[in-house]
Amino acid sequence: MSQMPQLSACPSCEEPLESGDRFCGACGYDLSAVPARPEDNPTITMNGSVPAQGAAAGAYPEPPPAPPGGAAWPAPGPAGAGAPEAAHLPTDLPGTDSGGSALPPETPPPSAPPAADVRFDRPQRPDGAAASPEIYQTQPDEYLLQAPDPRVSAEQAAQAAGTGGKVCVACRAGRVDDDGYCENCGHAQPRERDHMEQESGPVAAVSDRGLRHHRNEDAFAIGTTALPDGSPASVAIVCDGVSSATRPDDASAAASKAAGETLLAALPRGTHPQQAMHDAILAASRAVNALAAEPATAREQAPHQNAPACTIVGAVVTSGLLIVGWVGDSRAYWVPVDRGAPPARLTEDDSWAAQMVAAGLMNEAEAYADERAHAITGWLGADAYELEPHTAAFKPDRPGVVVVCTDGLWNYAEAAEEMARVVPLDAAAQPLHSARVLLGHALDGGGHDNVTVALVPFPAVPQGAGSA
Repeated sequence: MSQMPQLSACPSCEEPLESGDRFCGACGYDLSAVPARPEDNPTITMNGSVPAQGAAAGAYPEPPPAPPGGAAWPAPGPAGAGAPEAAHLPTDLPGTDSGGSALPPETPPPSAPPAADVRFDRPQRPDGAAASPEIYQTQPDEYLLQAPDPRVSAEQAAQAAGTGGKVCVACRAGRVDDDGYCENCGHAQPRERDHMEQESGPVAAVSDRGLRHHRNEDAFAIGTTALPDGSPASVAIVCDGVSSATRPDDASAAASKAAGETLLAALPRGTHPQQAMHDAILAASRAVNALAAEPATAREQAPHQNAPACTIVGAVVTSGLLIVGWVGDSRAYWVPVDRGAPPARLTEDDSWAAQMVAAGLMNEAEAYADERAHAITGWLGADAYELEPHTAAFKPDRPGVVVVCTDGLWNYAEAAEEMARVVPLDAAAQPLHSARVLLGHALDGGGHDNVTVALVPFPAVPQGAGSA
C-alpha cells in the first residue's frame, strides 16, 4: 500500500494543511487521492548532468568542477567554436511597426464586423474576424506512422517503382495513390508546391509552404527577355492566394502564369514596360475570374466562401528603368548595393491599415496593431468590387536589387530599413542564395504564412545616363 504524500497545501483549494491530515479542513478534498511522488530518476537533465544512482527523486549532484586552467570550456565544436549563443524565441524580441516605433499592447477584437469591401487573407473565425496565426499550432500536419509489414513492403515498393508510381517518403514501402496519400501508412506526400525554387538569368525566386499552413497558396513567375533594341529585361511576378476564398492556390498559380506570359510577350514587341505591367495585371485578373465559372469551384463552394482570389505584385527591370505593379498587400522593396544609400518600399498596400493611415484616422503604429490591419481592400477575383491596377516607374541612379514578396516575408521585415538589413550584401550577385536566406529569416521568425520572394538585380547605370 502506497503511503499518502506529505503535502503542505491542498491541491484543490490551496489552503494550508496540518501534518497527517487526510481531508482538507477547508474544502473536504480527499488527500489520499493525490498520487505519491514516483521514486524514479530521469536519465539526463536539460543541462546535461546525470543524477547519482539511488539519489532521491529530484536530487542532483553538484555541477562538475571547472576544468584546469588553460583548457577551453566548453570544448570547441567541429569548427572551433565555443559555447553556442543563448537561444531566444521570436516572441522574446520587441516588435516594431513600419515606422520603427514599438508596437502597443494587443488590442481587444473590434466589436463591429469589418466592412463588406475587405477580405481577409487568413481563414475567418465564426465572428468574421481573421483567425490568429496561432490557430495552426493546434492543427497538426503530421501523424504517427504505421510501420510497414516487412513481408510485403519490398514487394510493394518494387511494384510501385516498376509501374512508374511513387513510393511513400515516410514508410518507404507503400505506393502513393492518385490523391497523394500512401496506401500503406496513409501519410500525405509532399506536394510539388510545398517548396519551389527557380533561377532565370539574373532573377531568382523561392516559395515555401511555411510552418503553419497545410498547403502553399503562393505562386510566382520569373523570366528574362530582350527589348527591341537588344537590351535585356528581367521580370518577376509574385501572387498570394486569399485563404478565406475558394481555391486560393489555383488563383495565385493562374494569375502569376498569365501575368508572366503577358509581360514576356509584350516587352519584345516594344510595349512600354509600364503599359505592359498594367496589361499583365489585367490578364492575371481575367485568369482568376475564369476560375469562378469552373466546376471545381462549384464543388468546393460553401456559403461562407467566396470566389477564387489572390493578390499580385510584379517588377520589370531594364537598363536604367524599374517598373512595379500591384493589387493587394504583396510588396516590392528597393535595396541598393551601397548600403549607405537609403532603401525604399516601392508599393502601397491595398489594406485596411493603409486606408486608415492615408485618411489620417490612425498613425501607423495604431493601424498595424489593429486586428483588421491585414484585411485587404484590393484583390484579383470575380467578386472584386473594383479593380485598380497600380503601376509606378523609377529610375534608380545606382545598382541595387528589387525584393518582390508576399506578406509571409515582409511581416518579419516590414520597414524598408528592416528589409535591407536581412538582404545579404551579395544579393545582386547571388539572388537564389539570397532568396533562400530571406526565406530562412521568415521561418526563423515563426513562418506563420506561406513565404514567397523573388529577387531582381538592377544593373549599374551606364556612365552619362544620369537619372530622371
